Amino acid sequence: MKKKPINVAIVGLGFGAEFIPIYQDHPETTMYALCQRTEASLHEIADHFGVEKRYTDFQAVLQDPEVDAVHINSPIHLHAEQSIWALKAGKHVACTVPMATTIEECRRIVEAQRASGKTYMMMETAVYTREFLYVKELKDQGNLGRIQFLRGAHQQEMAGWPGYWEGLPPMHYATHAVSPLLALAGSEADYVACFGSGRIEKRLADRYGSPFAVESALFRLKDGITGCEVTRSLFETAREYVESFDVYADKCSFEWQRLERELPILFRGENGERVEVPDYANLLPGPIRKYTKNGVYDDADHQHLSFTQGSGHGGSHPHLVHEFISSIQEEREAFPNAVTAANWTSAGLCAHQSAMNQGELVKLPNFEPSSS
Repeated sequence: MKKKPINVAIVGLGFGAEFIPIYQDHPETTMYALCQRTEASLHEIADHFGVEKRYTDFQAVLQDPEVDAVHINSPIHLHAEQSIWALKAGKHVACTVPMATTIEECRRIVEAQRASGKTYMMMETAVYTREFLYVKELKDQGNLGRIQFLRGAHQQEMAGWPGYWEGLPPMHYATHAVSPLLALAGSEADYVACFGSGRIEKRLADRYGSPFAVESALFRLKDGITGCEVTRSLFETAREYVESFDVYADKCSFEWQRLERELPILFRGENGERVEVPDYANLLPGPIRKYTKNGVYDDADHQHLSFTQGSGHGGSHPHLVHEFISSIQEEREAFPNAVTAANWTSAGLCAHQSAMNQGELVKLPNFEPSSS
């Protein structure tokens, strides 16, 4: 028997607005409600998309019995508490990255999800881009062979973004660079050693007590075999925006392009060739396939910086929505679930801890349930 559509409430309408029409067009969802603290902005966006139910108070959203799921796109310091409140209120939760800002918050979300039995999904764009899906397909078909090493980078100039971003430690927002490596390796991060490099201006450094312009980490994975390297910068480092990953394996290797207008390179032995990566819209329900290539607004002036600056996050947005909704309807864990999201997020948190302590080796916490 066909299950009833999921009533979704989107919380935060900066980046969050990019998802409104995807939920409207998904065959198993109702775009039920929008929540935004600024009332004028709330009505402008809700009017634009024709959404009737509107809230300026997050708690009121949770008290609405018609809301089945919340998609949280609020400032990062609110991710943990809003996720926990929503899970305790019996709502399914999708939350943009990072999961939280401390390891303790990650642990509390895992515990809240376990206690509630509801779905939690961290909406990590990097593991649903067309590039990731292409390399995952190579792996699943046996064309990569044995993965030997992985490298990820996320370099971005965030001057001019909302004030809470200013001076943020680079590795506190590392999931875009970390997640594709761990997902392709099929393992979690176990240990990390990280070094900071360069300096940002004092005004920025004083905000979070983090002086580094760049943080670069080496991870040892739980499989005991694979190593990963991750580089992250947020301020005062000249570079075109990039969220990239490289995969080196014994049969075939993949390297991200240096410039956005170029194509990535696939190596077989020592021979490399540029490759056109397919779109993978065919993996989605027909009504939302168009969103792998188009933003949700009619003109670029209204699109969120995270969409325009990152080339639409590699077409990932409709894949994220479909995975979240499918996991609820099929009563299974989403990918990434709470435990995986906690590992991916704490990988960066522990990396920054290492950088602040001269590169000391840090073991990541375990978020799996106790066997006792």
